[in-house]
Amino acid sequence: MTRRDLFNAGGVALAASAASQLTAQRRVQWRTLDGKQPLVLGHRGACGYLPEHTIESYRRAIELGADFVEPDLVTTKDGHLIARHEPMIDDTTDVKSRQEFASKKTTKTLDGIKTTGFFASDFTLAEIKTLRAIQPRASRPQQFNGQFQIPTLQEIIEMVQGENSRRARVVGIYPETKHPSFHAALGLPQEEPLLAILERYGWNNRRAPVFIQSFETGNLKYLRTRTTVKLVQLLDADDVGPDGKLTFAAPYDKPYNHVITGDARGFGDLVTKANLAEIAKYADGIGPWKPYIASFAGAGTTPITTTLVADAHEAGLVVHAYTFRNDSLAAQYGGSAKAEYDQFFLYGVDGVFTDFSDTAFAAREALTLVLP
Repeated sequence: MTRRDLFNAGGVALAASAASQLTAQRRVQWRTLDGKQPLVLGHRGACGYLPEHTIESYRRAIELGADFVEPDLVTTKDGHLIARHEPMIDDTTDVKSRQEFASKKTTKTLDGIKTTGFFASDFTLAEIKTLRAIQPRASRPQQFNGQFQIPTLQEIIEMVQGENSRRARVVGIYPETKHPSFHAALGLPQEEPLLAILERYGWNNRRAPVFIQSFETGNLKYLRTRTTVKLVQLLDADDVGPDGKLTFAAPYDKPYNHVITGDARGFGDLVTKANLAEIAKYADGIGPWKPYIASFAGAGTTPITTTLVADAHEAGLVVHAYTFRNDSLAAQYGGSAKAEYDQFFLYGVDGVFTDFSDTAFAAREALTLVLP
């Protein structure tokens, strides 16, 4: 279990209080930027049930109520954008068991860290297509390992657009450019290929159901000069200390392009009102790790909340928080994922990245019965 899995802000007591407040406020609107219900964002598809970043996982997320599905994008040796969580594909494919690719294991510097593994950028798309996806979390279903291919961005868009036509509803895509400076240094920049694909499918415009997200700032600023598609600045941190405050250590302390350019600002600096106003010049929203909104100190039951949602809304930015997981809830939620969703919906988040779209959808709809 990782540090992100172990930590979820808040508790049952707060959730109960939130529920009573919501019940007492039946005439209020959602506290989102536009007053509409928050979005359910299928994090890596429906990776709580199926191997992440596969066509099958994305389709399942749509079936479970997701408004958007999230493909993380890395680039192959021959320049194709494929869906993997990281440039290293060791833990999410069967590559380690494929002897024909054993010689491709190598060490590269990724965001300043020497990293050894199998990198997508050393494989052609044809080679990638011979691999099969696996579930990286041992506690989640393993029976689908080895069944599903690794999809390209084109294949994902075609599936989503097909589902939209079949279901007569609009589901969007929420691609993340993964480690754009790393890919650019390899001669595999991601921005123009991404925009070309969106253009091909009619989704390179402001009205398209598309958000593009990144932890780096430089590529988002470049994208803003090239497209009107909605952009989101992601915010990371290393951990949460015993006092409930975020801690920052490389490579989770700042956007990596800031390291390259000598920009002293870290992720924690980007949430000031002045820097949120700066973000609003090139992006439409922020995607903070949940503790930026509410953290939890020691063994207490009262979360430490911030003004980030209100500050972002004041700057005209939506807030899409990550990541909500049924199977890694803090003990303070008493096993109730709904309690956590209720808490963050009360804070006014505009969307939630979730591994379990059905749970998020059900929690939102339950509150929809309370709120007008």
